[in-house]
Amino acid sequence: MTKVLRQTVDLSAYPDLVVIYLGMRVNAWAGLKTLFRLGPQISRSVDQKPDGLLLHENFIVSLLPVHLGMRQYWRDFDALEAWSRSVPHREWWRNFLRSSGGTGFWHEAYFMRGGMEAVYDDVPYALGFGRFAPLRPARGPMFSARSRAGRAGEAPAAVVAEAELYGADGER
Repeated sequence: MTKVLRQTVDLSAYPDLVVIYLGMRVNAWAGLKTLFRLGPQISRSVDQKPDGLLLHENFIVSLLPVHLGMRQYWRDFDALEAWSRSVPHREWWRNFLRSSGGTGFWHEAYFMRGGMEAVYDDVPYALGFGRFAPLRPARGPMFSARSRAGRAGEAPAAVVAEAELYGADGER
């Protein structure tokens, strides 16, 4: 019998670590084009080693329907949030929020100091937190990741303002 090599990690050097899972699901044939366009762009972006990104890993959620995922480890939420407001992410997000291009996108974030948050855009079925917790519109205080996660401070300007996305009356 072989003994199990059991190891753990010392995360004390990362007190503000954020782990974020992200996924893109193909909802229509046009979504394959969107996925194949964004995949290489995401790879190039990660290869540039954004400030605060400790590790990026890709994985397959399912093959039918095509549903791909990424897991990222960030030094802290401020670095993740700053990157999400910078090019190229800002442009990807603005374009996606105008048209999902036949895909659905989601993320779930977990914070070392406590708290979790998630968003699901054009995802046709509940997954992750949404499988056991009530889904709510991502509006008002639920619009920004900072607010959803209960992080202190004011969120930077959104890539697409809530009023621009939903109109002045809040309807899409």
